[in-house]
Amino acid sequence: MDLRFGDGKPTDEERAAVDALLGPPESSWEGADRSDADLRWARGGREARDRRDLLLPGLHALNDRIGWISEGALDYLCRRLTVPPAEAYGVATFYAMFSVRPRPATVLHVCTDLACATAGASELCAAVEARLGPENGVKVERSPCLGLCERAPAALAIRAGTPARPAFEDEAVQADSGGPGAAAPGVGNGKGRRGRETRYATAVTAPATPEAAITAATTPEDAPPEPAPALAVPQTGDPTLTLLKRIGTTDPASLDAYRAAGGYTALRRAFALGPAGVIREVTDAGLVGRGGAAFPTGRKWQATAAQPDHPHYLVCNADESEPGTFKDRVLMEGDPYALVEAMTIAAYATGAHRGYLYLRGEYPRALARLTHALAQARARGLLGDDVLGQGYAFDIEIRRGAGAYICGEETALFNSIEGYRGEPRSKPPFPVEKGLFGKPTVENNVETLVNVLPILTMGAQAYAAIGTPASTGPKLFCVSGSVRRPGVYELPFGATLGELLTLAGVRDNLRAVLLGGAAGGFVRPDELDIPLTFEGTREAGTTLGSGVVMAFDDTVPLPRLLLRIAEFFRDESCGQCVPCRVGTVRQEEALHRIADRTGAAAAGDVALLREVGRAMRDSSICGLGQTAWNAVESAIDRLGAYE
Repeated sequence: MDLRFGDGKPTDEERAAVDALLGPPESSWEGADRSDADLRWARGGREARDRRDLLLPGLHALNDRIGWISEGALDYLCRRLTVPPAEAYGVATFYAMFSVRPRPATVLHVCTDLACATAGASELCAAVEARLGPENGVKVERSPCLGLCERAPAALAIRAGTPARPAFEDEAVQADSGGPGAAAPGVGNGKGRRGRETRYATAVTAPATPEAAITAATTPEDAPPEPAPALAVPQTGDPTLTLLKRIGTTDPASLDAYRAAGGYTALRRAFALGPAGVIREVTDAGLVGRGGAAFPTGRKWQATAAQPDHPHYLVCNADESEPGTFKDRVLMEGDPYALVEAMTIAAYATGAHRGYLYLRGEYPRALARLTHALAQARARGLLGDDVLGQGYAFDIEIRRGAGAYICGEETALFNSIEGYRGEPRSKPPFPVEKGLFGKPTVENNVETLVNVLPILTMGAQAYAAIGTPASTGPKLFCVSGSVRRPGVYELPFGATLGELLTLAGVRDNLRAVLLGGAAGGFVRPDELDIPLTFEGTREAGTTLGSGVVMAFDDTVPLPRLLLRIAEFFRDESCGQCVPCRVGTVRQEEALHRIADRTGAAAAGDVALLREVGRAMRDSSICGLGQTAWNAVESAIDRLGAYE
């Protein structure tokens, strides 16, 4: 791809996809027919460059409509946004969900990551690939974690086509109150093979069988509805729940049901307290980030609110891509208004008037639910120019990710929203000083934000009384693997790993437990008394991370599991820094060599793994490279993986 525009011409369908997002071009400089006025002056300039952040939505528009991004389509999008084609090409090729080469309109993503791998993903892939292929109009792709670990193995079918009516108008969003299940905007609205028009559609299949995956890929509009989010919460109906109390008991599509269940009580108290009072409550409650870093939320909010530079921005990180993590998906699908309310409170406290919700591209049902919730909130005066009649203006825009684990890192996420490759930035400056669009920004993940609601409704002291003095409040844990009742569990900080696994029904012959996902570490079956707190896991030489708990029995081949983790990090490295770009490759190569060797035969490669791991941990720019060696190291040292 050159810096200059090429000779490729967009098709009418590609033009329509871009124009539906950006509006019709106003001059030939943007791709319209040339007029006499265009010969006298150029239009666009700074105004067009300021729309660079629409590059990712534009790529989604093309990919959703056509199924891939041609050179002509990319050129047209670049003209509309005044973006150099080489830069746009770099962005388009950064994300796994996009393709710049022709491919069938339907792509079937079959998860092959940790939970699905142990549940038979390889056999599922082989069976599907034997019966489907490009000749059937389907491309089968082996995918990293789809965030459906409680229903492994999982598959996601995406069919390109013209857009359907907005998701919030789709009756499918009524899913869990007795209606049909929602999968994504457009499902059920298309004519597909039976009519003249092909609509954009998605279908999630989990647990997936070859027959179900093939049905989802060939006729996604006929795929069975997804199970209710409540099925991912084994504790549904437990009166002691705090964060999960509405999931399975309150219609997620109904704003009235949410308010009847206590919704928007916290926002009213926030307005009564004022911004400084809200920050003081969050600080006194001891809330820390639930994404793994455990940074005090009140300090982050205070630092952002104190910045004199304006505007301030709020970003919700809903790009949970850590293998084994699915708690944010369950919250967004089962209680979407809670996230909308929590984002409004966070923005009010930090002086932000615009929020961005960066959502995983692999979460079509969450997209439908949140789109619907935002539309209802705007219609009822809970978002917009005058929230609840308090004179405070705030609104939220959803930005879809496109399959890049690295975009879970906050500065990589900012770059992605701004229309650049999702590569992490060096710090300082920190996001509270210069974040999104170079302005002060507060970034929190979904679980962190939802914790703000009980802090304001029950009070900081009552909230801090839950858990331990150093780790306060409730915590969500994503339990999957060799357990009888996988799902999202809510427990107070301080419960032990054994207590959690007892709730989930751990199977016999437990071999190991992975805490924190691929970036975490393994523990032995005799270490189940580890307290599930940030300080407790740290003292035990492991990490709590985002709350992933994956159990593996003795039928799971540990070397293959470690190799899959190494493949994941090699594939997801953004390649910006040498230690991570080279180190993840060398780690995978060494694990390939010793996959079936032990003892002295593996000693040399184990020593190499240690050296490479230390280099990545000490000198990588971001957490991906710094943690890529953790799970392998813990398996060698704690489990004796290659002895």
